Amino acid sequence: MRFLFTVFSLILASVVGFAQDNYDVDLIPANLRNRANACIRNEETTIDMRSPDNVMLNVKKAITVFNQNGEDEARLVIYYDKNISIKGIKGEVYNSVGKLTNKFSQNDFADMSAADGFSLFVDSRVKHYLPSVNQYPYTVVYNYEIRNKQNLIIPDWSPKPADDVSVEKSTYTFICKPADQVRIKTQNYSGTPEVLTDEKQKKTIWKANNILAVKTEPYSPAHETYATNIQIAPQAFYYYNHKGSYTNWKELGKWIYDDLLAARKALPPATIEMVKDLVKNEKTDKDKARKIYQYLQDKTRYISVQIGIGGFQPIAASEVDRLGYGDCKALVNYMQSLLSAANIDSYYCVVSAGSEKKSIDPKYASMVQGNHIILCMPLKGDTTWLECTSQKIPFGFLSDFTDDRLVLACTSEGGKLLHTPKLTTAENLQIRKADLTLQLDGSVSGKMNTVYAGSQYENQESLIGKSITEQHKLLKEAYNIDNIDFEAVSFAQKKDISPKLTEEVSINIRNYAPVNGNKMFLQLNAFNLRRSIPEIKNRTLPVYINRGYTDEDTIVYTLPDNVITELIIGQGKAFKSPFGEYICKASLVGNKLTYYRKFILNDGTFPAAQYNEFSKFINDVNSADYLKLALSLKK
Repeated sequence: MRFLFTVFSLILASVVGFAQDNYDVDLIPANLRNRANACIRNEETTIDMRSPDNVMLNVKKAITVFNQNGEDEARLVIYYDKNISIKGIKGEVYNSVGKLTNKFSQNDFADMSAADGFSLFVDSRVKHYLPSVNQYPYTVVYNYEIRNKQNLIIPDWSPKPADDVSVEKSTYTFICKPADQVRIKTQNYSGTPEVLTDEKQKKTIWKANNILAVKTEPYSPAHETYATNIQIAPQAFYYYNHKGSYTNWKELGKWIYDDLLAARKALPPATIEMVKDLVKNEKTDKDKARKIYQYLQDKTRYISVQIGIGGFQPIAASEVDRLGYGDCKALVNYMQSLLSAANIDSYYCVVSAGSEKKSIDPKYASMVQGNHIILCMPLKGDTTWLECTSQKIPFGFLSDFTDDRLVLACTSEGGKLLHTPKLTTAENLQIRKADLTLQLDGSVSGKMNTVYAGSQYENQESLIGKSITEQHKLLKEAYNIDNIDFEAVSFAQKKDISPKLTEEVSINIRNYAPVNGNKMFLQLNAFNLRRSIPEIKNRTLPVYINRGYTDEDTIVYTLPDNVITELIIGQGKAFKSPFGEYICKASLVGNKLTYYRKFILNDGTFPAAQYNEFSKFINDVNSADYLKLALSLKK
């Protein structure tokens, strides 16, 4: 599962001469240095939409880097292609007292293909520059200008890119003709932009000043959801020789279907007949779709193909049929065409994919809110979703890559917003059972069975098909227990809409329970330890738990004969909160010591004031997980 198209990093600038600014670091107010690894001294971004096919993008940006952790803010990366031309770049570097130490130009930038390891064809190239400075603090100033032959994608403005960056001054100026219709999305911007209009142009200016760096708060929502941000979408657009107009998702989805998809769906007659023959004995549309999906997985493989209309248009279904590969756009379009040959309706859906859930904004349509394509089949009373880029994923299962979010379905009638199924806390399971023997020297050995389901189904799936040596290496990394060795490993999959992966291992852990005199110290929870989280005073952001899950562990230890079992008493903890539940207990029957643990974490967004309650809950789990039992040994 890979991304739909190359992200357009249009960081823009002007080639005008440098102003005689003073970049002495001592001039930065103390409050802007606190908690900051870098400070944006001044950023001036100007977007001049002279016409739909002529958009000039300019920026001057001065960044002071306080230490090595702020280096990323000094890095400049510009993507370009036949639609984007770099008119000029130059810059300067200043030392801590504001003395000029270096000048650079476009010739000093590294220039390379934007292809990643999964791309077969990529139109884009990238220029990259990072000052070679090893004395902190220092300041780098960039000036550059880009001409863009399209206005479908206008770079947005986020003056504060990260928690550990402060901002002294930032401005964002958008220029267009007075009659141009644009939609503007404003998020967390206090104040009113300045608007200057005459008979030739309309200029809108947003400003931000004195934004402090802050300490990152764990379990916070995504930065983009609370940061200041301005987004602009012109109503009438031009893009790679295509013209269009949209004000909402329905109109944008209609354009995508009509202009980018409709002409790419035809299949060779022989393939159409093959599909009909393939499903002729299946009784239901769902069974037919399952058969076709298996054909897709057997025939095709994923390769990114970032060419065409800015990477937004799939290669033709007939080409995928001939070549046997494609990117997410192409494979979904191909699957849709195969289903159509069997008279099964389906939707081509744009989604913002990733393990962190991110929905398309239902109130603001724009072309850049998705990065992946999935397929939806609106079967009667049984809507089914398909991930078409994986040869392993079960039919009808989306995984945590695209679950529980709004997506755009592009249809002949127009765009529709649909919601993908949610993998719930109760479904996201990890159930483990282990039968271990504790030796006199403190080593343990035995067998363990773990079942993964829901969002945890793919926890170990990447190990399937790898060599034994590689499996053992990766399992050691996953379990992260000193002196653990795996003597036998096997995996089994139940591949359906609610899939399960079963892991069977034989293990040996040397010196697991340390022996000191006549005491052996046994940590009952061997495999599933919850880490603690920091306590935070004056929390400002909500507590965000992206996805809930349920873990259940049962470990049976067979004790050595010389353990004084009468001294073992029941050990246990149990507590509950709005964030989840926890229970652990130990019981003894004969020489069998059974440890049971169940942990439930609930997803959701909670008020900032509840963070202390959340941290106490997690840290109580951590304390209970690390409980050690002191076993007395007979002399």
